[in-house]
Amino acid sequence: MKIYADNAATTVVSDAALAAMLPCFQEVYGNPSSLHSPGQRAAEKLAAARETFAKYLNADPREITFTSGGSEADNQALRSAAALGARKGKKHIISTKFEHHAILHTLEALEKEGCEVTLLDIPPDGIVTVEQVKAALRPDTCLVSVMFANNEIGTIQPIPEIGAVCHEAGVLFHTDAVQAAGHLPIDVQAMHIDLLSLSAHKFHGPKGVGVLYARRGIALTNVIYGGAQERGKRAGTENIPGICGAAAAFEEACANMEKNAVYVADMRDKLIEGLTKIPHSILNGDAKRRLPGNVNLCFEGIEGESLLLLLDAKGIAASSGSACTSGSLDPSHVLLALGRPHEVAHGSLRLSICEYNTPEEMDYILAELPGIIHYLRDMSPVWDELEKGQRPHLI
Repeated sequence: MKIYADNAATTVVSDAALAAMLPCFQEVYGNPSSLHSPGQRAAEKLAAARETFAKYLNADPREITFTSGGSEADNQALRSAAALGARKGKKHIISTKFEHHAILHTLEALEKEGCEVTLLDIPPDGIVTVEQVKAALRPDTCLVSVMFANNEIGTIQPIPEIGAVCHEAGVLFHTDAVQAAGHLPIDVQAMHIDLLSLSAHKFHGPKGVGVLYARRGIALTNVIYGGAQERGKRAGTENIPGICGAAAAFEEACANMEKNAVYVADMRDKLIEGLTKIPHSILNGDAKRRLPGNVNLCFEGIEGESLLLLLDAKGIAASSGSACTSGSLDPSHVLLALGRPHEVAHGSLRLSICEYNTPEEMDYILAELPGIIHYLRDMSPVWDELEKGQRPHLI
């Protein structure tokens, strides 16, 4: 059996997305900035895609900017808010310790440029509180950026409540919704979201396409210079095939969101129930307030890399964390922020499933994984010391 359980890293392109993309390669291939008929047909496709994203985010099409992905959208959102704040003498930004590196590394760059950054601690359940945000706000705060749902442990943050606090304080609020878009309902108006980032390849769209929502009145700072595309705020000829595929995938995901969420969450809970029975294992993040398809655990006494290789040999594709950091030997910054010790964080496993998975696949994972854990522990001198009482168990 072959099982793909790494949907938080990327997803397969859906039939709907592919069908929307194909005509744009050889039929509607014009440059949407051109005035001739082929160009205007492409421009119509671009406008329709913009309207699709606006519809399901409850935004205005003029508030939608297409980017190359979530990382670019995050960069532009943070840099735009920092520039607006600097003009008013406000250079303080609030975020969290378990954001995606697209946020954290941009904040590091902004610190070198004169901004002051406060990173909120992560409670044991993986959910930042509104009280934390309130306590961190200052008169010179120009931006709060809190991810909608964490990319590793899947916990869903109190976005509407945080948005309301920021709105009341007159502070811009950005959320990295890359993991949430297409899987959780998003209403930028009701949730008081000023800036939002998403990426198509997380909901069965193509790679290389992202969206930045920016509320009308927010002047975006360019991060790519050149032509006047995207109302002059994102240079470069628009990726019409990718954008059309992204819009089709987003529409399909949003239309089937409630049904998919119930189906996927049932499989998620089955995995959590079975895998937490393995001795000295622990679920990372709240058991219920998490993405429908996210399961993230730590197993004491093993290395995540070895676990992934053995799972792959059994036909199971999984992850030990974010794909953006999987080449690193360092433990996940998310798990460290959650309070997991280094030696425990090294033994993490993320299974991220979607509506394309089946209950039978979950049964297979539950049948194979305990034996792999037992095999790895039998070979581990650390586990031997733990079992002999030479060092204390941490889980």
